[in-house]
Amino acid sequence: MRGLLCLLLLALCRLCAADTTQVQYLSGTDKDHRVDWQFMVNGGRHSGTWTTIPVPSNWEMEGFGTYRYYSDWENGPAPDKTGIYRHTFKVPADWQGRRIDIVFGGAMTDTLVKINGQPAGPVHQGGFYEFRYDVSALLKPGADNQLEVTVDRYSADASVNRAERAGDFWMFSGIYRPVWLEAKPQHNIERVSLDAKHNGDFDADVFIDGGQAGKVVARVFTLDGKPLAADMSAAVADGKAHVRGHLDGVSPWSAESPQRYRVRFQLLDGGRVVHETSKVIGFRTVELRKRDGLYVNGVKVRLKGSNRHSIWPTSGRTTSKELSYLDAKLMKDMNMNAVRMSHYPPDAHFLDVADELGLYVIDELTGWQKAYDTGVATPLVKELVERDQHHPSIIFWANGNEGGFNLELDRLYPMWDAQRRPVIHPWANFGGIDTAHYPTYDCCATSLFHGRDVFMPTEFLHGLYDGGAGASLDDWWKAMLANPLSAGGFIWSFVDEGIVRDDKGGIVDVAGNQAPDGILGPYREKEGSFFAIKKIWSPVYLPLGELSSLAPTFDGSILLENRYDFSNLNRLKLSWKLVRFGAGVGHTVVAQGSSKAPDVAAGMRGVTRIALPQDWAQQDALYFTAADADGREIYTWSWMISGAEKVALRMQSERPSAGAAWVTELADGFLLQAGTVSATIDKATGYLRELKKGDAVAPLSNGPRLVAGSATLKSIRAAGEGGDAVVRAEFTGSLRRINWRLNAAGALSVNYAYSVEAGKQVDALGVSFDYPEQQVRSVRWLGRGPYRVWKNRRQGVEFDVWDKAYNDTVSGLSWNYPEFKGFHDQVYWARLATSNLPLTFINHADDIALRLFTPREASGEGSEPKATHVDFPPGDISFLNAILPIGTKFHAPDEMGPSGRRARAPNLGIWLENTIDIVVGDQPAAASQAR
Repeated sequence: MRGLLCLLLLALCRLCAADTTQVQYLSGTDKDHRVDWQFMVNGGRHSGTWTTIPVPSNWEMEGFGTYRYYSDWENGPAPDKTGIYRHTFKVPADWQGRRIDIVFGGAMTDTLVKINGQPAGPVHQGGFYEFRYDVSALLKPGADNQLEVTVDRYSADASVNRAERAGDFWMFSGIYRPVWLEAKPQHNIERVSLDAKHNGDFDADVFIDGGQAGKVVARVFTLDGKPLAADMSAAVADGKAHVRGHLDGVSPWSAESPQRYRVRFQLLDGGRVVHETSKVIGFRTVELRKRDGLYVNGVKVRLKGSNRHSIWPTSGRTTSKELSYLDAKLMKDMNMNAVRMSHYPPDAHFLDVADELGLYVIDELTGWQKAYDTGVATPLVKELVERDQHHPSIIFWANGNEGGFNLELDRLYPMWDAQRRPVIHPWANFGGIDTAHYPTYDCCATSLFHGRDVFMPTEFLHGLYDGGAGASLDDWWKAMLANPLSAGGFIWSFVDEGIVRDDKGGIVDVAGNQAPDGILGPYREKEGSFFAIKKIWSPVYLPLGELSSLAPTFDGSILLENRYDFSNLNRLKLSWKLVRFGAGVGHTVVAQGSSKAPDVAAGMRGVTRIALPQDWAQQDALYFTAADADGREIYTWSWMISGAEKVALRMQSERPSAGAAWVTELADGFLLQAGTVSATIDKATGYLRELKKGDAVAPLSNGPRLVAGSATLKSIRAAGEGGDAVVRAEFTGSLRRINWRLNAAGALSVNYAYSVEAGKQVDALGVSFDYPEQQVRSVRWLGRGPYRVWKNRRQGVEFDVWDKAYNDTVSGLSWNYPEFKGFHDQVYWARLATSNLPLTFINHADDIALRLFTPREASGEGSEPKATHVDFPPGDISFLNAILPIGTKFHAPDEMGPSGRRARAPNLGIWLENTIDIVVGDQPAAASQAR
């Protein structure tokens, strides 16, 4: 009897057991896990022969066919039009009688699928969308099955080619996303369209296939499996169940607090669960309120984002969830809260990651600058929205880009999306939001900053080479914060779209100046803009962070402004360090501690206080770090405590107890000597002509000459003063004086002064020397670093002793960052290691920028720097009071904001001076042996 009861209970359990969708991959799952299929391509590299190819992949990246950028179907179509794939696979015998779909995550572009010689359905057209066929009747469960897939890289439909195969990005081909089988009961849940609002209201349309009867039961769980509320249910009618309910106590999803839940849907027929599926969701509400703003969960938000291509240098459009995590975390590290999918839907796993980590997403239907025809696009809109609809991260649908809009498609989005998210047309003013691309600062008459509509540039500050991106962003962000109609914006772009070309010796090709637009390099190397953006878009703003040094009256109080949309600052972790700098890289921590994060609501200000030790003013610098609740650094600010004069005095060599320097007048100059050090000053100019230590020449010369302004020598004389050898030169014009001094310890110093007339507009200001770049090996310096700066991108660099080896990096074409050459901000001292004599420069004036040589720019047809070109001042090593800005791809820097405009002298004019100690070091051992 007991045995019979057990059998009965087992049978009942089987009846109650949920039948979930089973998945079998036919390909690999991502770029790092692939499966070989048989393959042949009809043209280009390795064509006309059957071989193997790993799937998923783009065939160009696996040594087949040809590489194309921008277009591959007109004006000389790519010869590798067609690739044919074959793969043999088995289907479990117990799948007999089930509904079996074959699913393609994405294939470029026209795809014909055959199972055992029979077409699975019509040719799918459109390369960026997940599509499926019911192949139940074509398969042989328990036996071998033959899959054959014919992929044409460009389409038979001209509008698909115009939308997808003529764009400012790489044209890839083949089955580049996974392929898998899904098996489920004949009576099944086909799809779900849901709306989970931040107030706990839940609404879902559950579509049923294979039967009309039954009911659907939905229940929400935490991700660790705890039920959140009671079941919600609805009967199936006309192939659909409309499930509604309300859940108390839900935590809303936002980019700041990405709380997720799992909702389980069960289809019951006769009281038995016949099919079960689930979705990971977030309770989130999005509203675009016309002439007001963008609201998430009832709170106005501003988006801080970039445009992201799905790309990796060695695998093209084939990516991985690990790469999605990498990219999303890099965005979060820049304090971004949003990303635009340009110009196509991403891999599904990127949206999973955006849900998890917290990023607002614009999900885009392709149409770079031309639109699909309605007939071919209608199923693509369905495929896009069906796949992605449940993701809380998605707050906008984008119907094309820059004129690639088919207005007839707008009505289709709400047919598939229960949330009825706003549909935008990136580049256009549409639907109550102006998404204009590449406007200039403070633009425009009757629109953007001066219009009545909500505005959110979906592309701005084009980041060609080292331009744009973080350059001028501070101007833009301040203006956006000041305008209640601003919904933020999206920088172009996230990464340089570079690929490894095996037909060009393995170079990383960014298609000239068409694709090196990123904040990061192809392998996610960080440009200087990365850190500038991180500071500018910090959700914690410190007014004190606009300064570089602390006043003697600083009492440890730091005012904080909460720029979060939702979060209170009391969830942050705040810490500080007092440090001293020496000759070595980095710093020594003298004191450190934490400070209490104040109770400050979003949009408000509050004060935290540092318990400063009594001797704080004797230290060199203060660091202050804000970290979020998870410990991720938001930003670390730094301020100098020691002034330049104090640092310079500490760096000076001690005078010998006896001896003196002396000066010898030559026919055309003055020779200053002390021990083994000698310096020759030109009588005609007052500039340094030669610097030596022993017989070795330190080839610093022809300075300090002004980088701008006039200089006419009026008088020059030499003398001995207190054991020092001195040369004094006086000038008329902008340059007023140059005083050289060599002391008995062999330390050479030069004091110079110049003036700028009242109200004059200027570019660079300061002095330069000549020095042969080929002799430099590295630089170590105390100042802001480690990246170079521009006048309109001085953020993201902080004080420390930095060190970097020489490189000749061309930003966006080679990626050895940080770049060696360029402007380095607020340098106290710098030591150049050379192949000859090392040189140390010590500034006595604050706020001096050190220019190291002239960065090499991209050149040649198709690689022109456009408006990112910068005319550097004359000379090689410069000491500057004013530096130059950089533009974007399309606009000169003066069009992009106040910080990109020429500096202007005060109404009363200005007098500027500095003293530079020039210390000649000992010759490296290798160099002296070579001599």
